[in-house]
Amino acid sequence: MNVLGIESSCDETSVAVISNNILTANLISSQDFHSKYGGVVPELSSRAHLQIIVPLIKDALAKSNLQLKDIDLITATAGPGLIGALIVGLTFAKGLALSLDKNYVAVNHIEGHIFSGFLMEEKPEFPFLALVVSGGHTLLLLVEDFMRIKKLGSTVDDAAGEAFDKVAKMLGLGYPGGPKIQQTALNGDPDKINFPVADLKNTYNFSFSGLKTSVLRYLQKNYIEKEAPGKDLADVAASFQNAVVKAIVKNTEKALNNFEVNSLCLVGGVAANKAIRSAVSQLGKKYDKKVVIPAMEFCGDNAAMIAFRGQKLFEQGITSSLDVSPFPGLSANAFS
Repeated sequence: MNVLGIESSCDETSVAVISNNILTANLISSQDFHSKYGGVVPELSSRAHLQIIVPLIKDALAKSNLQLKDIDLITATAGPGLIGALIVGLTFAKGLALSLDKNYVAVNHIEGHIFSGFLMEEKPEFPFLALVVSGGHTLLLLVEDFMRIKKLGSTVDDAAGEAFDKVAKMLGLGYPGGPKIQQTALNGDPDKINFPVADLKNTYNFSFSGLKTSVLRYLQKNYIEKEAPGKDLADVAASFQNAVVKAIVKNTEKALNNFEVNSLCLVGGVAANKAIRSAVSQLGKKYDKKVVIPAMEFCGDNAAMIAFRGQKLFEQGITSSLDVSPFPGLSANAFS
């Protein structure tokens, strides 16, 4: 089977091909120009997707030594994401499926991340805990198999990635915030400032809004020159990052104590953060669990995870309509 995947949920256009269960192409075009605006501009994002999607598909097929007629299944991200950006990839995928008379599967973007660990050589073993940490989501999930996912906890306010972006803006570091905070934190003391970690008792939920506000109050009380940041700025970045790590580890460790799992998976764009990757790896060692963290190209938005998830849904007999495609919720019946 040859599967074509298309991802266009935000500011990366990506096209991937999985041929006979082997990833033969995973091309990603990042819209770096958004940095000068301090965040993603939806209209500009949509236009950029339109400009690059056809060349990417041609290049992915060429890299895989395939032609469009050789594709058996077409998959595309159908949400969540920026509606204009999503429409570009989604309608293009539908058009291809219709013109080629091929099967089509709409994929939930978060499900793509959940199973992105299966793109690695060492794959998760069911059941596993999935920690999804991205710009728009922070989720802790119990994944029993490819069709059964139970939500244990989520963020009650800001997602971790959103908090990184907002704090980076406060510090005058620019966008995207995650890499900027990580780089600045390298020269700081993570224990210098005791920023709070929310304790939502008797739940696995996360909260980063209070942490973000605490950073703001600290900056207001201890003014930092943005034009010439000193050592204190690095300490703020390191201490903030450390608080995020503590929050993630606390809930994940609680789940490891309460659920019998074989693996621990860290996925999503913020999974690229080295401090978080290290903390989750150490947690796996502590509880003797296999830890699977996707390579950097599979942490951010990518079409390989969409193609993989779409193929697994298709193997379960699931296809999507070309007429009306409502937002696909997470597939599991147990998910709420």
